[in-house]
Amino acid sequence: MPKGNWTQERLPDQSGAIAVVTGGSSGLGLETAYKLAEAGARVVLTSRGEDKGRAAAREITDRVPGAQVEHARLHLDDLASIRDFAEQFPYERLDLLFNNAGVMDIPLARTADGFEMQFGTNHLGHFALTGLLLPVLLNADAPRVITISSGLHSIGYLDLDDLNWEQRPYNPWLAYGQSKLANLLFTAELDRLAKEADSPLLSVAAHPGYAATNLHSVGGEMRGSRLRGTAMRAANRIFAQSALAGAWPGLYAATIPGVEGGDYYGPRNGRTGTPVRSARSVAARDEATARALWKRSEELTLVSYDFPAAESGRHGAGLG
Repeated sequence: MPKGNWTQERLPDQSGAIAVVTGGSSGLGLETAYKLAEAGARVVLTSRGEDKGRAAAREITDRVPGAQVEHARLHLDDLASIRDFAEQFPYERLDLLFNNAGVMDIPLARTADGFEMQFGTNHLGHFALTGLLLPVLLNADAPRVITISSGLHSIGYLDLDDLNWEQRPYNPWLAYGQSKLANLLFTAELDRLAKEADSPLLSVAAHPGYAATNLHSVGGEMRGSRLRGTAMRAANRIFAQSALAGAWPGLYAATIPGVEGGDYYGPRNGRTGTPVRSARSVAARDEATARALWKRSEELTLVSYDFPAAESGRHGAGLG
């Protein structure tokens, strides 16, 4: 565990590593991409918007002259976009995959494939992305998949018969909690499958605590409440830690020796502070639910993970 102020000087050299950071054009994703590039990694940051993504890449190269950073367009709410990204991925290996992008507290909306937007983006989109990038991940010597969850996973309840809120009255916060609970169950089941296959892949999770990003204000504004959005931005300025501080738990999980598969990191006091192992809810530790969610996620995305026995050589993933 880090002691005192954990800073860039304590981030191991990442020269030669290839990283993908989803949602890399702002907030936690931008700071994560920046710190990885500063440490020497080649970073692919993804975003929905071409202009925002390119601007973010330019910002990083301005802050870190010589940084190896590029932008790629990716819509995590569209399985076709996810498949296109994976098929066009230009590198033969991938060392770090940050499943970071997300939406929070938004009105009921559907993805291009009909999934509830928060569950579809935060969980199913990253489930599909990770599976489709699995072959290049397993070409790396010590790949890590870092999935960003939230302390609000504790309010989540996973209804396997109504994951997409087609029968229940929609509640934006409970939908967000469900998606973040799904992130932790995904992390645990991916870790189990990797260990079962004797794979070097580490599946870990992190949460930022209370970090100042635009994630908090977007939901209220989408529901037509500019006042709510303004209030959330004011609270960020007063109570939240910086987006960079919020990125540290994920960076710690991604780069520090001694991290173990299935670990979950967050700020020391829950909202702010240096990274420590965090507690997860009883629901997030339910192995049977994790397996059931995995099976349902395969059915919904048509993406399956193939972890052959270790002695068989290559691992891969494909469309079901």
